[in-house]
Amino acid sequence: MTASFSNKLRRGISPVMLAIVMAVALVLWLLLGDQRSAQDEAPPPKELAAEQLHKVETRWSQAEPLSREQVLQGQLLPWQQVQVMAQVSGRVEKLLKQQGERVSAGEPLLQLSDEGRSQQLEQARAIYRLRQKELEGARKLRASNYVTENEIVRLEGEVARAQADLSAAQLAVKYNQPVAPFDGVVDRHHVEVGEYVQPADPLMSVVNVERLKATAQIPQQEANRVAEGQAVKIRLLDGRELEGEVNFVSLAADPQTRSFYVEVEVANPESWRVAGGSATLRIQLPPVMAHRFSPALLRLGAGGELGVRAVDENGQVIHYPVRVVAMTEAGATVEGLPERLQVITQGAGFVDPGQQVRTELVPPGEQNDASGVAPIETQPLPGQGAAE
Repeated sequence: MTASFSNKLRRGISPVMLAIVMAVALVLWLLLGDQRSAQDEAPPPKELAAEQLHKVETRWSQAEPLSREQVLQGQLLPWQQVQVMAQVSGRVEKLLKQQGERVSAGEPLLQLSDEGRSQQLEQARAIYRLRQKELEGARKLRASNYVTENEIVRLEGEVARAQADLSAAQLAVKYNQPVAPFDGVVDRHHVEVGEYVQPADPLMSVVNVERLKATAQIPQQEANRVAEGQAVKIRLLDGRELEGEVNFVSLAADPQTRSFYVEVEVANPESWRVAGGSATLRIQLPPVMAHRFSPALLRLGAGGELGVRAVDENGQVIHYPVRVVAMTEAGATVEGLPERLQVITQGAGFVDPGQQVRTELVPPGEQNDASGVAPIETQPLPGQGAAE
């Protein structure tokens, strides 16, 4: 029975079909054999890369609010200070205000001799009235065609000239008594009774020190940090302090120093005698989120910028440029970083930005690189403080 089945099978399969079946079987055997050989000879690529990744130590750093101040050296000036000048010539007849006396705006300071200016004023008034009468009469005659239009125009010009002369004479008499330009104090006398003065000669100095003006120069790299309205603490050389507010920051730098002019309005309720002296200005800047590291963690980037190296969530090294806010014995306080990052504390010098690394997270308090520095405290900006 078996022999007859085999004979029937050989008779039912052609040589061509048999060759195709054998070829397919051979191809399947070769494919299965290559796959098994590859698995036996080499480990997966991922296992190989994990063994060769560089290992670094890291710790988490959390940014904290940092109150900053810009420290500048400047000087204090009176809020207003004017030298009252003579505007007419004459002899000083009387000093109406003494040095140190308070004056109100428009109050007479001294009396100059008249030098005939009052008589000139009376004459100017009389001429002005005369010219007005002449013009009024001519206009009445013009209605009857007894006066030409040109005559009317000439008389109008005479009236205008007489009015200008009258105004000048009134001012000349007014200048016999120079007045205070604003509320303040007479700071200095520059003339004495009996002294003869000419126009533009200084007579008295009037100052207003109920408010003061603190001025300073801010370096160009720090100018954008200061704005109008920021609070300022002013420390005097004797240790006393005043408070003020930024009143003005110039838009253009001084071409000689490349620094910007800053003006601060300072309250002086007790009228301290400090105008003209030097002072230290501490401008209170808006707080920033800052990190504090050991200076050993700061490195230069490819472009020469100072920065810190950290690891992202994918285990790749990132170089973050930073700006140093303060450098003290407690560490380097920097800004420009994310609020939270995994900073490399050991091995940063052996890896490059973009490189994949293996990380070992060091718990807080176990760092051996002096990166566990003290908490952030208020610090002035570097390079701006001077000895007080």
